Amino acid sequence: MEPDSRFRRKREALPPQTIRLYVAQVTGERQTFAPDVAEIERLADAAIARMPEHFRRHLQGVVLRVDDFAEEEVLAELGIENPFELSGLYTGRPIGERSSTLSGELPAMIHLYRRPLLDEWAETGVSLEALVTHVIVHEAGHHFGFSDADMHAIEDMAGRETGQEAEG
Repeated sequence: MEPDSRFRRKREALPPQTIRLYVAQVTGERQTFAPDVAEIERLADAAIARMPEHFRRHLQGVVLRVDDFAEEEVLAELGIENPFELSGLYTGRPIGERSSTLSGELPAMIHLYRRPLLDEWAETGVSLEALVTHVIVHEAGHHFGFSDADMHAIEDMAGRETGQEAEG
């Protein structure tokens, strides 16, 4: 695993997107609780469902896991001291590196970390759907074999095409 500089508390412009606004599933009175793990998972599933079919097809079998924070061992391996600095992580072997001769490996996983996502949501005012979608797309990019540098270059090109430069 290599640390993902995109999600180390440096607030960067997210790519422009059209996304429904987050509406808490509330009955009766005003929502007073932060979205739970199940709600973050629902948002992630919806983000995957919005991806083009040719990408979704290759994400079948990738496990989606939502935890409050990354485990201490993961943070230590990545050299991250503050658990709020990591909102997502891909673990596993990218598609191009898979082989039928490999066995006993854990399945590929996209990890989302709820508390850092909620913290960023509160600090930036960016919609929770946009944050979750951004992390899902980024981690899916690792599944397809893209490095952080590759994905930053793609986002920069997309920003130029829409007239918005991505911060790097």
